[in-house]
Amino acid sequence: MPKEEFDLIVIGTGSGGSVTAGKCAKAGWKVAQIDSRPFGGTCALRGCDPKKVLVGAAELIDWNNRMSGHGIDTQSSIDWAKLMEFKRSFTEPVPELREKAMEKIGITPIHGEASFTGKDTIVVNGDTYQAKHFLIATGAKPAPLPIKGGEHLTTSTEFLELDALPETIVFVGGGFVSFEFASIAARAGSTVHIIHRGEHPLENFDEDLVDIVIKKADEIGINIHLNAEVKSVTESQTGFIVSASQNGSTTNIEGDLVVHGAGRVPNIESLDLDKAKVDSTKQGIVVNEYLQSVSNPKIYATGDVAATDGLPLTPVAGFESHIVASNLLEGNHKKADYPAQPVVVFTIPPLAMVGLTEKQALEQGFDTKVKFRKTDNWYSYKRTNESHTACKTIINKENGQILGAHVLGDKSEEIINLFAMAINHNIRAVELKKVIYAYPSHASDIPYML
Repeated sequence: MPKEEFDLIVIGTGSGGSVTAGKCAKAGWKVAQIDSRPFGGTCALRGCDPKKVLVGAAELIDWNNRMSGHGIDTQSSIDWAKLMEFKRSFTEPVPELREKAMEKIGITPIHGEASFTGKDTIVVNGDTYQAKHFLIATGAKPAPLPIKGGEHLTTSTEFLELDALPETIVFVGGGFVSFEFASIAARAGSTVHIIHRGEHPLENFDEDLVDIVIKKADEIGINIHLNAEVKSVTESQTGFIVSASQNGSTTNIEGDLVVHGAGRVPNIESLDLDKAKVDSTKQGIVVNEYLQSVSNPKIYATGDVAATDGLPLTPVAGFESHIVASNLLEGNHKKADYPAQPVVVFTIPPLAMVGLTEKQALEQGFDTKVKFRKTDNWYSYKRTNESHTACKTIINKENGQILGAHVLGDKSEEIINLFAMAINHNIRAVELKKVIYAYPSHASDIPYML
């Protein structure tokens, strides 16, 4: 017999699950929320938020270095132990606060790893629970890599808990994790290598702007190895040796720490989805337009575990969680229609995009006007002596709609939100140019980007 029965059991305590759990509990449902890790989810504890704290310190170092000889003479450096102590002031209170907030609105917290035993039952720590509905929101985990010695790789989670920063760090893969953490580590004094098997890292971003990111990385001493496929990681007397095949020869790079930065996959392996008759693919749980499992109507999925058009981003998981809550409480009626989703990689400076790339617009047959400009001589960037900035906009010639926007530079994460609003509300380029913007501000550059 089940230990307890619920109206809804949510597996995961991040953005993808918490919105639904909260709304259903407030509506009077009996709700439980389960997590095998401290409550709060990846973004708050092991991802976006703690990472951005570290990025803030690295941005300050970069700004001071750029302004050296231009009125700023004080040399600054990162005290890693103190910085991590500051970072933990954000993350350590989260689990307890989150659990108290859950209990306050009647959600039952359950600690442990959940796995299905049937279409409407799960087991956690040997106890069986039954529910009328389930929401799976367990996020993503580092993708398994076909590398000999792959067990020696550490993850972004462990990097964010380092008490001391190693002298030499090797990042495997040229994605978000590698570039963001490399930007931090290099400015904190580490020697950094990024090994990427393809010709272009940060593959989903505009290549022209990524080339400038690479130049900036090279300027601060980050060593980027392209067209290099990691074959093995072996222990040495002082650390590790990463062997990669590059242009027909073998390149060996020594490091004190090797970090997995080669992508993530849905975290569903331990759930025993087969026992619940839940269909899944490499992209995640197969769902319909209501985010409901196509094979088990009792189960919904959001965030990185759902095979949808939504990008693997915290705001998207929250967006989907609102949809699931509405469909659970009122019956399936709200579809997951995705707007343009802004994306930022927090290199220094940050690179942001929304909508289509130039290549995608061409492939989709649009007749476009493409405007690519280096912006380091614009006042917004020249005043802080930033020499690696640029923008690119893609506009539909037929009707003046903005198809895509790409911005590299300080405050690009804020500028891109305005472009996202314009794309999602069909604000044409000519209308966006007519706006009177506060000046001087980064947003006031938007008319010149168009």
